[in-house]
Amino acid sequence: MTSSSASCSRIQLSEMTDEELVIRAKRELFHTTVAYEELMRRYQRTLFNVCARYLGNERDADDVCQEVMLKVLHGLKQFEGKAKFKTWLYSITYNECITQYRKDKRKRRLYDALSLDTQEEAHEPEQPAVDSKGLDHWLVHVNQVDREILVLRFVAELEFQEISDIMNMGLSATKMRYKRALEKLRKHISNPF
Repeated sequence: MTSSSASCSRIQLSEMTDEELVIRAKRELFHTTVAYEELMRRYQRTLFNVCARYLGNERDADDVCQEVMLKVLHGLKQFEGKAKFKTWLYSITYNECITQYRKDKRKRRLYDALSLDTQEEAHEPEQPAVDSKGLDHWLVHVNQVDREILVLRFVAELEFQEISDIMNMGLSATKMRYKRALEKLRKHISNPF
């Protein structure tokens, strides 16, 4: 395809409705992604702005946009057209933003727990210096059982009784291991060497 025919094709695509592009994309995928790319080009900026405003930062918004585009790419063949493409796209976007928000909320709960005063479980003014990419790095500093307790508590958001039932441990032993694991992580965060 020459550059002039590619630009002609781009002009023709830009004149198509969303519904026409969806039909064409469903027919072409995965041999070519031209119609899909045009759909994403139309909504990319607004999609990013929606995500950025919902999530509060551009890094997470960019990640969610990429995830949305992949979900659209892989789900377009099953899109039945009962709703408008735009509605379907923003439904996926909303769900991905909610998922990201919940992940961030779980991370914040863990970070808050790492900054707890062990006696009173009250928040300290300083947050630990842990970034979201470093979470796995910090969890390697506790043994497997303690890591499982922390993951069940903060990722699965289970209560101590549920964790104790799952792990076949007494409730007091579960709480004690949880507190000790947090204390060990606190020490690594405040003195990483």
